[in-house]
Amino acid sequence: MSAQTSFPYIEKELSWLSFNERVLQEAADPQVPVIERVRFLGIYSNNQDEFFRVRVADVRRQILIDESKGRGQRARNLLAAINDKVLQLQVKFDEIYKQLLLDLARRNIFLVNETQISAEQGRWLKKHFRDKIRRHIVPLIITDHTNISRTLNDGTTYLVTAIRKGEQVTHSLIEVPTQQVPRFVQLSTEGSKKKTTLILLDNIIRYCLAEVFTGFFEFDTVECYSIKLTRDAEYDLSDEIEMSLMEKMSSSLKQRLTAEPVSFVYDREMPQTMLEMLQRKLGITAANAMIPGGRYHSFRDFIAFPNPGRAYLENPKMPALRSNQFTSHPNTFAAIRVRDILLYYPYHAFSHVTEMLRQAAFDPAVRSIKINIYRVAKHSQIVHSLIEAVKNGKDVAVVVELQARFDEEANIGWAKFLTDHGVRINFGIPTLKIHSKLILIKRMEEGQLHSYAHIGTGNFHEKTAKIYTDFALFTCHEEICAEVENVFEFIEHSYKKFRFNHLLVSPNDARRKLYSLVDREIQNKLAGKNAGITLKLNNLVDSGLIKRLYDASRNGVKVRLIIRGMCSLIPGVIGASENIEAISIVDRFLEHPRIMVFDNDGDPKVYLSSADWMTRNLDRRIEVGCPIYDPMLKQQVLDILALQFRDTTKARVLNREQSNQYVKRGNRKKIRSQMAIYDYLFDHEKRLALKTTP
Repeated sequence: MSAQTSFPYIEKELSWLSFNERVLQEAADPQVPVIERVRFLGIYSNNQDEFFRVRVADVRRQILIDESKGRGQRARNLLAAINDKVLQLQVKFDEIYKQLLLDLARRNIFLVNETQISAEQGRWLKKHFRDKIRRHIVPLIITDHTNISRTLNDGTTYLVTAIRKGEQVTHSLIEVPTQQVPRFVQLSTEGSKKKTTLILLDNIIRYCLAEVFTGFFEFDTVECYSIKLTRDAEYDLSDEIEMSLMEKMSSSLKQRLTAEPVSFVYDREMPQTMLEMLQRKLGITAANAMIPGGRYHSFRDFIAFPNPGRAYLENPKMPALRSNQFTSHPNTFAAIRVRDILLYYPYHAFSHVTEMLRQAAFDPAVRSIKINIYRVAKHSQIVHSLIEAVKNGKDVAVVVELQARFDEEANIGWAKFLTDHGVRINFGIPTLKIHSKLILIKRMEEGQLHSYAHIGTGNFHEKTAKIYTDFALFTCHEEICAEVENVFEFIEHSYKKFRFNHLLVSPNDARRKLYSLVDREIQNKLAGKNAGITLKLNNLVDSGLIKRLYDASRNGVKVRLIIRGMCSLIPGVIGASENIEAISIVDRFLEHPRIMVFDNDGDPKVYLSSADWMTRNLDRRIEVGCPIYDPMLKQQVLDILALQFRDTTKARVLNREQSNQYVKRGNRKKIRSQMAIYDYLFDHEKRLALKTTP
C-alpha cells in the first residue's frame, strides 16, 4: 500500500523496474536466439538510462520539494528502494553478459578484449586506430580548474585515464566516439574461417592508449576505467513572452546538456582515489545513484549487435501482411468506403498508411489533409507526401508536438522544414502534449466533401512500426470523422467547447467516460447481467481508475489486464482485487496498443486509444480513444486478446511481489501469442483473398 493511497498500490517507479527486469529475462532466456539475447541487453540498458533521466530525476525533485515544505520521507524512501533494486538488477545484468559471452563463443563468435588478441591482430588494430579512430580522440586533461560536470555528455561512455610517472598522476577523460565510428569491429581470425572475432571500440582505445599520449606526456604506465553519467531529462520553458514556442524549446533543450546528474555508473575495479576525485568533481551526493558495474557501459549500442553467424542466431523474418481490404480496391478511399479497416502492426504493413498519404498528395479529389506528428522516422515518407500535397495545391495542416520527449530537437527541425515548404504548422496548446494519432483527409465526391479518418494507438513512424505492436483504424464514419475534425479544431482553438458522442477525448471527457463505462459494468453485475472488463495497456498507474477497478472487483466484476510496463494495481488482494488477474507479455515485438473492452451485457464495447491509464494521459495530454463498431473488426480484436491471455511462453504473472514468474503452462498447449497472432492474421487475410477472388 502506497503512502499516497488508502488502497493497495505499487509505486510506479518500482513497477517500471519490474518491467525492465522482464526485458532482462529475455536476455537470459536460452530459448531466445543468442544474438537477440545480446540485443535485449541493449534494450534493457537504453530503458534504464531513460528511467534515470526521467523517473529518478522526478523523485529527486520531489525530495527537494518535500524537504523545503517539511514533509515526510516518502520520496527519500522510494529513492532508496529504487537504488536497491537497480543494484540487484546490475548484478543480474553482469551475470547474464558473462553467460552470453560463453554462449556466443559456443557458436564461434568471440567478443574479445584488448588482452585477448594476437600480435597480428594487434598490428592491424593499431593501423585501424590511426586510420579511422584517432582523429575522433581528444582527451580532456583534468586539472584543478576543469569543470567536468559541464563537460560529460548524457549517457555517453568515457574512459577515465591515470597517466603515471613515478608518484605523479595526471587524469584525463576520453569520450568513446560511438557516434562517429562503429562500436563493434570485426578482426581477422587466424586459422579458422568459421570463427568470428569482434572487439569493442572501447577496447581498441585501451589497446592503443599509449599512442594517444606518447610525445605529449612522459609516463611509466597509462591505465583507464569506464564511466557513464545520466542527467535529468526535464527542463524549464522560458516565460519570456516575446519568445516563440519553438525558440523556447530550442533554448530549454540546452539545459539538458548541463542538467543535474541522476546516475553515475563506474567500473567497480576503479581505484578508490580516482572514484573520489570524480565524485568530488561531479558534485555527486548521496541522492545520486552510484552504480558499480563492469568495464563496459552504454550497452544501448548492443541493440544493433551484428550477426556474423548463421541466420538461426536471430529471429526469423516475419513478412508484413498486406491488407486484402486495401489491395482489392483501386485506391485507399474506395477501400474505406466499403467498410472500416483495422490494421495491426507490425503484422500488417505500415505502408498502407504511407500509401494513403501518397495517394492523397496527388488525388485531384482531395482538398485537405490534417495530421498529428508526435514522432516520425528520420527519412519520413509521410513528411515527403505532405510536402508533395502542398505542391499539388492541397491545404495541408500539421500539428507538431515539440515536447515529444527526446524527439524535441528532431521535431523542431521537421517544423522548420515543413514550414519552408508551405505546410501550415500548429504547435497546439503549450500546456497540453498532443499525443493523439490522427489523420483527417477531405475529398470531393459527387459534388460533396467526404471525410476519411485514421485513428491509431502508435506513432506515424515507419521504423518503430516494424517493432511496436499497434492498432490503426481507418474509417469514413460521418460522425466519427466530424469528431476527429473537432479534435483538430480544439487543438487550434482551445477556447472552443465540443461534445463528443463517440470519441474519448483527453482532457475533455475521457476520464468521466471511463469511470462511467466501469460503473456500468458494476451496475450490470449487480443486476444479474453479464459483466466484465478487459484492458490492454502500456501502463496502469492512475489512482482514480485503479480505485474504480477495485470497486468493480469487489462487486464481482471479472477484470482481466494485459499491462506491458508499469502496473500499480495489485491483483489478488483479499477484499480489493480477488476478481482481477493481470499478465505482462515481453517478446520480440514491443507491446504498445491500448485496447479497452467492456462486456456491456454480452454486446461488448471495444475501444482503441492513444492513452494509457496514467494521470498525465487523461488530464494533461490530448489523447483520443475510438469505438470499433464493425462486428468483424470487433471480433478480430477480441480474438487477438484471447490469444494473448492464452500465452504460455512469454506471459508473466503480475503480483504484489513483482516476481515476474511465467504463466504456468500445466497441460495446456504451448502458445507464443505474438507468433499465434501472426498466424491468425495470415489466415484471416487468406480467407478475405479467397472471397474477393473472381
